[in-house]
Amino acid sequence: MSTLPRFLNLQALLGKKSHFLFGPRSTGKTSLINSELKSKATVINLLRVPIMTRLSSDPGELESIIDAEQAAVKKTFVVLDEIQKVPALLDEVHRLIEERKIRFLLSGSSARKLKATGVNLLGGRAWIANLFSLTCHEIPNFDLDRYLRYGGLPHVYLSDYPDDELQAYVATYINEEIKMEGLVRKIPAFLSFLRMAALTNTQQVNFTKLGNDAGVSATTIREYYGILEDTLIGVVLEPWSKSKKRKAVSTGKFYFFDTGVCHTLADTKALDRNSDLYGRSFEHWVFMELRAYLSYTQRKEKLRFWRSQDQKEVDFVIGDEIGIEVKSTKKLSSAHYSGIHALQEEGLVKRFCMVSHESVNTKKGNVLSLHWKSFAQKLWNGELI
Repeated sequence: MSTLPRFLNLQALLGKKSHFLFGPRSTGKTSLINSELKSKATVINLLRVPIMTRLSSDPGELESIIDAEQAAVKKTFVVLDEIQKVPALLDEVHRLIEERKIRFLLSGSSARKLKATGVNLLGGRAWIANLFSLTCHEIPNFDLDRYLRYGGLPHVYLSDYPDDELQAYVATYINEEIKMEGLVRKIPAFLSFLRMAALTNTQQVNFTKLGNDAGVSATTIREYYGILEDTLIGVVLEPWSKSKKRKAVSTGKFYFFDTGVCHTLADTKALDRNSDLYGRSFEHWVFMELRAYLSYTQRKEKLRFWRSQDQKEVDFVIGDEIGIEVKSTKKLSSAHYSGIHALQEEGLVKRFCMVSHESVNTKKGNVLSLHWKSFAQKLWNGELI
């Protein structure tokens, strides 16, 4: 199976400072490390049991391992792959950054174990970068419909058997991240929650309703969502709340990190082009592109959404710079712009963009209407934000 070049430049990151590199399982962290840093870094893979056992028993052995690896060939960087397996190593990393000025890349697929153990997160001595599913910018001959259905995990998108790959991925997540780590006591309730969370993906979270449906408390549902965020499987998108003429809602929307994983959890059999599910998957894809672009380019503006209590909505608001509405229709009408017009009345957001399947791009005042291909091109060329 071939690999695809990634937008994230690890050498450029490490040229500035040590970094944590977080990303869900199978987004390609190890492949990226091997392709970019193999000749420039000492790579210590903590999934290798002998190494993990040795360093768990004595974190002070890290320096000896680094020195032994670099005895023959001096390397510029040190990579600790899957750092959450031995969180106690971070004290040694801290010391080696301070005393020997070593630049570390510390990769991981879960922040939960690091948080739970209260370990040393290096107090700003390492910055944080993230790796996500493939973006359209990274995929030659990008196929939107395939992506909406199967997502952008590299081994899934490139596979001849994406359904099987996704089923295996979800099973591995449940077995290794949830069961083996003992993150929940009631596995059946959590599995029921996972499916309901997938079915309500892109929508505002209703903790009470989901709790009633899963047979657990609203507090437990909050904890479950926290597990999804800590294991990097999804994220709550917070509301943009500066509007005054129309009071904004205060509850966030939840997005899984990948469309294919979401569909597998929801047991989606097919994605009908004319269905509401297709529209929500299209919105989900735009979210994934925006999130990745803002992270990879280290933009400081926050990604949020706006919805008024009278149900006017703009799907995404980035800082106060731009509001982005997403419609899967091939023919836009004035009604599709109602949310944008409502937010325009506030006079707080500078520009707006409508993303759809309509073939003709137009601009009227501060509203730019783009076919999704034009949107993606402008986004990754740095022309939109």
